[in-house]
Amino acid sequence: MHAPASAPSGASAAPAAAAATTAWQPTWNPQGFASLGPAFLTRLDPTPLPTPQLLAHSPDLAAQLGIPAGWWQTEQAAQVLTGNRLLPGSQPYATVYSGHQFGVWAGQLGDGRAIVLGEVLGEAQKETVATTDTTDTDTAAPSAPGWELQLKGAGRTPYSRRGDGRAVLRSSIREFLCSEAMHALGIPTTRALSLTGSPASIYREEVETAAVVCRVAPSFIRFGHFEHFAARGQEAELRQLADYVIDRYYPACRTAPGNPYAALLRTVAERTAELLAHWQAVGFCHGVMNTDNMSILGLTIDYGPFQFLDGFDPDHICNHSDTQGRYAFRQQPQVAYWNLFCLGQALHPLIGEEDTTVAAIEAYRPHFSAAFAALMRRKLGLPALAQTGTAATTPEEADPATPVVGQLLQLLASEKVDYPIFWRRLSDAAATGQYDAVQDLFVDGAAWQRWLPSYLALLAASGSAPDTAAMHRANPRFVLRNHLGETAIRAAQAGDTGVLQQLQAVLAAPYDAHPAHNDWAGFPPDWASSISISCSS
Repeated sequence: MHAPASAPSGASAAPAAAAATTAWQPTWNPQGFASLGPAFLTRLDPTPLPTPQLLAHSPDLAAQLGIPAGWWQTEQAAQVLTGNRLLPGSQPYATVYSGHQFGVWAGQLGDGRAIVLGEVLGEAQKETVATTDTTDTDTAAPSAPGWELQLKGAGRTPYSRRGDGRAVLRSSIREFLCSEAMHALGIPTTRALSLTGSPASIYREEVETAAVVCRVAPSFIRFGHFEHFAARGQEAELRQLADYVIDRYYPACRTAPGNPYAALLRTVAERTAELLAHWQAVGFCHGVMNTDNMSILGLTIDYGPFQFLDGFDPDHICNHSDTQGRYAFRQQPQVAYWNLFCLGQALHPLIGEEDTTVAAIEAYRPHFSAAFAALMRRKLGLPALAQTGTAATTPEEADPATPVVGQLLQLLASEKVDYPIFWRRLSDAAATGQYDAVQDLFVDGAAWQRWLPSYLALLAASGSAPDTAAMHRANPRFVLRNHLGETAIRAAQAGDTGVLQQLQAVLAAPYDAHPAHNDWAGFPPDWASSISISCSS
């Protein structure tokens, strides 16, 4: 008999090549948070959801994680990102923490509906781990941080308390969009890799459908993780956690002069100050600044009843549940300072000296002031201040723009002028020297005319024309206003994800013109004021 003819040389290779372009086999970091041990977390698998559907994903973030583009077209994508199927090597867990909520000690909390799949390594981190003896946990050098993958809405955990462990489509769309929008604005934030939905019924004020957001960050460690062990007098675990954070995320603290834990506290205070400066400059109101919602890395985390300001109102409360206005827009910098004191109290057993602890926390105030001033100068088209090396005795001496900015914010507040539109029109006007379109935003045009000369004087004193290119990069044309999110939500609830995906694309480039979506850069409709957002999600 004759042997059968051999198959063409490329025939067997084709399926393998196709599989290579659609398979995602992440490398997990054995030195991630889970290596801290059972005192810090509980191992558990996500609870499956029926018939999951991939609604949106972030191509930019997917590329950073090394996910093949073809993987998103596979059935596996929706299954994995809903928690129905685990990637090889994944060992999911939920973490325990405590915290202050609305200024009151709430005791033990924890990941009540968020489950971490593990920490994925990029190519650089893979090389570090490959040369590290991870079997000896006492001597192994810490690897560079990778990316933790966390499924929000993946089911009950031991920390769910009375919750069902789920998230609804409404709030998940908001979190997905805002995570990626904040990243595009250059504001430190956790990311959102994907949004998946399910027809499963979830009961809130009314029956809604379920969704899961895959959140991504170098770490989801919160102030509350430290508060948990400090409140229980577990100093060994507190030290273990602090050492982990220093070695993995802030190694310079280990060699800084003095106490390394004081250096950690100071660094977190400065990171938090920079974050709050960004929030205040762009007009972002978080809504739930509990200590368990504060990132140890200075990231925006936990997008709930947030809002970008429409009309500028320093007293605006975006969270319908915040009846006392604790987290009103103007209160945010002070609340962050208060939260840092809670973190300082937790770290104090490791620092030892009260004066040292307080000094580390106090780094927050000047750092916030300097960061906010720098951001506002960019928004005004002013050059960065040169460092003189001489300590200023007054805010005006530190930055002549400070009183001018203060007067401007008072003017905007007096008429609740639309905040994003004002800054964009100012950017356009500075390029031409014609400010009529800006004045049109004010009922009291004379008040605007009284302020304008002080701005023009600042520009003249800088010795250069306004940097209008920098202004357009500092003043977004598009932000995730509540009514835009609501429009995407209503369409998605009706089965149309087109608006969601278009809005995602626009918010990924918020400084560009996007003429096809001019209406999204305009004033909010009258019905926008009736949108009520609370902690319920």
